[in-house]
Amino acid sequence: MTTNDTLARSDVAYQLHSYTNAQRHREEGPCIMDRGDGIYVYDTNGKQYIEGMAGLWSVAVGFSEPRLARVAYEQMQRLPFYHTFSHKSNIPSIELAEKLIGLTGGRMAQAFFTNSGSEANDTIVKMVWYYNNALGRPEKKKIIARQRAYHGVTVASASLTGLAGNHRDFDLPLPQIRHVRCPHLYREGLPGETETAFADRLAAELEALILKEGPDTVAAFIGEPVMGAGGVIVPPETYWPKMQAVCRKYDVLVIADEVITGFGRTGRMFASDLFGIEPDFMTLSKQLTSSYMPLAAVLMNDKVASVLARHSGELGTFGHGYTASGHPVAAAVALENIRIIEERGLVDNAAKVGAVLQRRLRDLSGHPLVGEVRGVGLIAAVELVADKASKAPFDPLGKAGALVVRQAQDNGLILRGIQDSLAFCPPLIITEPQVETLVERFAQSLEAAARVL
Repeated sequence: MTTNDTLARSDVAYQLHSYTNAQRHREEGPCIMDRGDGIYVYDTNGKQYIEGMAGLWSVAVGFSEPRLARVAYEQMQRLPFYHTFSHKSNIPSIELAEKLIGLTGGRMAQAFFTNSGSEANDTIVKMVWYYNNALGRPEKKKIIARQRAYHGVTVASASLTGLAGNHRDFDLPLPQIRHVRCPHLYREGLPGETETAFADRLAAELEALILKEGPDTVAAFIGEPVMGAGGVIVPPETYWPKMQAVCRKYDVLVIADEVITGFGRTGRMFASDLFGIEPDFMTLSKQLTSSYMPLAAVLMNDKVASVLARHSGELGTFGHGYTASGHPVAAAVALENIRIIEERGLVDNAAKVGAVLQRRLRDLSGHPLVGEVRGVGLIAAVELVADKASKAPFDPLGKAGALVVRQAQDNGLILRGIQDSLAFCPPLIITEPQVETLVERFAQSLEAAARVL
């Protein structure tokens, strides 16, 4: 019989973990999850946890949803794999592409499938370059992202990401990538600056960078409608319309990375609808399948799609794709996942129950460790500070956040520490009573950490 100790030793010996201090992992070992049910996961000792991060911002319909397991099994029996190369296709990928385009109200025209959000954003970089070559603009290749952005970990998508840990000693970012200021008023705003004035300043900064680089060299601007791994940053009022206006002025494509925000997280099907974004590209993943299967999608509008099609005709092919692009099992699971989201009103639930989460977390604003509470729908963050008046962070940065995360796990709540911001992103199925329990466990963890600090 395999014991927990045996599993832990095997894990440490044979597996390199994502976003983990590999040296410390050898000393501490893993917390091994064994099963899930709804908003809960259980470790191999049987301990229950509220999964306050929906896994990785992604399990919309909760864990162990039987409909998704059944659909995957049925599709595996019928057609377990096929590709989309060389004029081939399969029914689930066709139906999913049509469904996704329909969900955008026809603003997008075509879908291209990948396995992950990283691959999807990497694909968009290639598409942007291909698009401008097709239009005879070989110099228009630079892409502007933002500090603290998260767009993935492949060479191109990690370059778009604006986090030092994703660049250090990987020789990134690529030379064609630029970054502008993070739209976080609490940390980046000037004394007394309003949200509107802050948005004006950020739009002016974007325009100044485009002019400095040369509008004929800047191809696209990418952003998450609400920044996730950078600390759950909700943009200031009027930010997106103003940034978008600058992009349109200089013929710069707009890319909305909805990997985290898509499929109801903010209380709207897509956060682009909430913030008035009219993108040329959208990136979708995570809640697309509730992460039951690896799948992501690049959606593009007709302006882009028609150019790509014409140029592939001139070259003889669109020379890009993945073995599992449009995988029939993943596509079938995505279709059923979207049906569940629609049938159970999970987008509305995110708005309704999300309002409770936001209110209850803001009830903790008076705590001496809490600097800012922010969020929208069922995504939020609580930022801890060493001094409320000056907003001074803890030294070292991340010390307090890591302590609260450990205390929360002891209390049966899984959160994510982003330096000293604690992120919340529970499954969309969470109920109001479950939110109350989640916040209660967090408050207890906060108090326990405060005693140590």
